[in-house]
Amino acid sequence: MTSHAATAPGLPHAAHAPDTELIYGKVFWRFVPLLVICFVCAYLDRVNISFAKLQMQSQLSLSDAVYGLGASIFFIGYFIFEVPSNMILHRVGAKLWIARIMITWGIASACTMFVQNETSFYIVRFIIGALEAGFVPGALYFFTQWFPAERRGRINTFFMASIALCGIIGGPISGGIMKFADGLHGLAGWQWLFLIEGIPSIVLGFVVIAVLDNRIEDAKWLSADEKAHWSRLIRTEKKAHDVHNFAAALREPATYVLSLIYLCLAGGIYGLVFWMPQLIRTAGTQDTFIIGLISALPYAVAGITMVLLGRNSDRTGERRWHLALTALAGAVGYGVCGLFPQNTLVLVVGLTIGATGIISAIGLFWVLPPRFLSGMAAAAGIALINSLGQLGGIIVPYMVGKVKDTTGSATLGLYAVAAGCVLAFVLIAWGLPKRLYFKE
Repeated sequence: MTSHAATAPGLPHAAHAPDTELIYGKVFWRFVPLLVICFVCAYLDRVNISFAKLQMQSQLSLSDAVYGLGASIFFIGYFIFEVPSNMILHRVGAKLWIARIMITWGIASACTMFVQNETSFYIVRFIIGALEAGFVPGALYFFTQWFPAERRGRINTFFMASIALCGIIGGPISGGIMKFADGLHGLAGWQWLFLIEGIPSIVLGFVVIAVLDNRIEDAKWLSADEKAHWSRLIRTEKKAHDVHNFAAALREPATYVLSLIYLCLAGGIYGLVFWMPQLIRTAGTQDTFIIGLISALPYAVAGITMVLLGRNSDRTGERRWHLALTALAGAVGYGVCGLFPQNTLVLVVGLTIGATGIISAIGLFWVLPPRFLSGMAAAAGIALINSLGQLGGIIVPYMVGKVKDTTGSATLGLYAVAAGCVLAFVLIAWGLPKRLYFKE
């Protein structure tokens, strides 16, 4: 079957053009599953301290505020190096740079097992953030080079489903390592956690070198006709009013509105990933393996829902309310968690609603920036929006930890995150130019 895209202006007649759906399938299966697996490992290395906390906090005498600050310091390194990293990726290519990112962050994440006090905890978290900077915006930019805009809703949600997949498999794996490897060869469970979960990222870095292609022209697994057809399909969607350079992206108001929206969404997701295990423990579950199993449920529901929403958004071309209502669902979920912190069943329902809304929103969100950014502006602009948005990762984990230390409960912190999700809903619904919402 040949899609309608094959008859777009400037393309060969559909009867003589290569099969667009066949090429799409080849490109999808070549790149997307690999980058999803890479993101799962990246995210697990980023947030596995939420499980390590259940042991290392008492063993190293770390307060909730210290833990929250350590979780936040990751994003300071991430913020500083995000834009430069993606600009380098634009120049040297995704193959080399994404591989470099993965190998170095995997090594640094494994080295977290050597943390002995607050200072070393802060230092290693900063280094991991600096080394990981650029992976997510680099992958999103890579997708703009390989997939037409009409398919990016489903591609981005597949990619961002890595967050849900990480929660589904990462919780039980992390909880299991903590429980069953504790004391093995004289190492604590949390030390084994960082070592075991850092190794796959290093290995995958070498797989990226073997599999990724920087440009369509480099793809030896496509025929010459297929490469020419797919290149034309990507080129024909570029608009005359696209922002092509970084300076112009900095002058574009939509860049900053999108950054604020993403800050609220990122704050929502990091409130979940860094504090969900502790919230479940506070509600009454003590076994680390059981906590891991329970925490997988919200991510499982979120993963299925976000893929369905991404497909429906692509099918209808509607972006505004798909994105706005998922952000609002995140607010509802956090509100429920704040109201019922001691009821495990209701808490898990709230976590499920919140995770489904926030993770779905993050997948849908990344369809919007490439609608007005291209070339170097896309590489640097996507990184800028992502890095400014990651300030939510600096604010929320520390804020929730500080609130919990001060009041004995995370409730006020959860309400604050819910308020941020409401702000995101308002900005998405009424704060962006109309050209970002609809097909042109």
